[in-house]
Amino acid sequence: MNYRPAVFVLVYRKERNKVLYLILKRKLHWIGWEFPKGGIEIEETQMQAVLRELKEETNLSPIQIKNHNLSGKYRYPKFLKDRPNHLGQTYALFSAEVKQSKVKIDKKEHSGYKWMNFKNAIKILNWPDQKECLTLVNESLK
Repeated sequence: MNYRPAVFVLVYRKERNKVLYLILKRKLHWIGWEFPKGGIEIEETQMQAVLRELKEETNLSPIQIKNHNLSGKYRYPKFLKDRPNHLGQTYALFSAEVKQSKVKIDKKEHSGYKWMNFKNAIKILNWPDQKECLTLVNESLK
């Protein structure tokens, strides 16, 4: 058993000198709030995975992507039938700036979305590693 390589993509947009972050309501594997993320497919680069996950989970096109050179790993909270050979995921953190606010979610994985400022987004995220990533990206945008 090993860890599945993945990317975290912290999506944001600027509106009237404010930064708003995209938070998705997860419904596959667990229920709660997160930002776009996903596994890196075989022979796919991290950047290719970022672009694919953004398209699949949000249908958004980034105007800028940044690799934050932060990585980590976490265990899945329970055994996942569709990932029988993985204990959890490793991740690399990226941020993606977008212009558009209308999101087309992947209804298989998510049931909704919100654009939120940092103060509200940090409260609603479910996982400590994602809160850490949000804090790092928010600091980098100041």
